[in-house]
Parts: sequence; C-alpha cells; structure tokens
Amino acid sequence: MSKRPSVRQPQSQRASDTEFRVRNLFQRELAPGERVFAQGDPGERFFVIQSGCVEIVREEASGRRVVARLGPGDFFGEQSLLAAGAAHNASATATRPTGLLELDAGMLEAMCVERPEIAIRMIRVLVGRLVESERRLAALGSDDLLRPFVRALVRNAEPHEGRSVRIPLTLRELAEQAGLSLLEAHRALHQLVDRKALDLLDDVLIAPDLDTLSASLDVAG
Repeated sequence: MSKRPSVRQPQSQRASDTEFRVRNLFQRELAPGERVFAQGDPGERFFVIQSGCVEIVREEASGRRVVARLGPGDFFGEQSLLAAGAAHNASATATRPTGLLELDAGMLEAMCVERPEIAIRMIRVLVGRLVESERRLAALGSDDLLRPFVRALVRNAEPHEGRSVRIPLTLRELAEQAGLSLLEAHRALHQLVDRKALDLLDDVLIAPDLDTLSASLDVAG
C-alpha cells in the first residue's frame, strides 16, 4: 500500500489559522480601572490593544508618573517579555472598556514567523521609542539622573573591603528603585564610573567609600 503524500499547508493558510487561534484563545476584556499588570510583576506576556485605552504608570521616588497612554493598534510589555520574564518597570491599567490580545513568547514568535510584517512593524515602533528615549535623555540634565540614582546606591551600600562598599543590586533593580528607565540608569552609571565614584568588578558595583559616593550626591544637588 503506497504511502499517502503529505500536503503542506500554504503559508497564507497557516497565518490565517494562527490568527484564528490568537483571536479565540488569547483575547482579554478589561473594565475601566482594571489592571493588566502591576509594577514589579514578572513580564510573561505581550499585549496588543484591540479597543479602548491603557495607561502606563511608573511609581518613582518623586511620585506617580504617567509614562504613556496607548490605544488600538499599540502594543506593550515587550521589554520584560524579551528580557526573559524580567519584572515590569511600570504598571498598566485600562482607563475604559478595553480589549487586548495577550500573547506568550511562543505565540508571538509564531506570529512573527508566519506574518513578517508584524515583526517589521514592531521593529519600527521599538526604534521610534528608542529615538524618543534618546531625545528625552538629551533634554534631561545630569542632576535629574544622578540624584535619584546615587540615593539608591547609598541606600543599598554594604561594607566590602577596607573602606570600600558594594551595591548588591542589578542595574535594573537600581533603575526601579531610582524611578528611572534602564537607559537612564545606564547613563547615570557611566557618569559615576567616569568620575571614579563607582566601578564594576566581577559584575558587582563597588564604590571606593561611602563618602565618595555621597559626594556625588552633593555634586548632583
């Protein structure tokens, strides 16, 4: 008995099947005021807004800051998902009746493979956000970055060797405590390294002494 040849499904049909599964298995409806995720929650999903509005808010040392208001067609949550489940650095809340697609990493990858235009659009949006972050960084003064970052360093400093101190936190954790984005924290870190107030040894942040670190806070105002 001859073996029946397998019939390969056309790419357009596979893409259509994926979209059908997404719309039927990954849809989520939210009421006004309902939270999508909280700041500090692990990032395990990617969200696409189909209808309504989502407000992205970051709790900072200086208070509550609205980072963005997103509408239909916008997406969010990609940074934590792509960083292997890193914690969200902001919270997301629906401000009106809202419909979302909530995707895990596997489904997002499948959609990008079967519909390359989705990946291209994501890249364009992410590049635009990076350009906007760079523009905002250029408008920020050195004090705006260093002051909250140094305070977070001083709060978490531990004795090391001699007079030196170590800061047992990752850059992401320091950024969250300082109320800064990861890019802003990275820029502040470089400024402190350039001033010899901080060094990175074996992936651990080391300061020569607490006075030197505190002096950087004085310089920042």
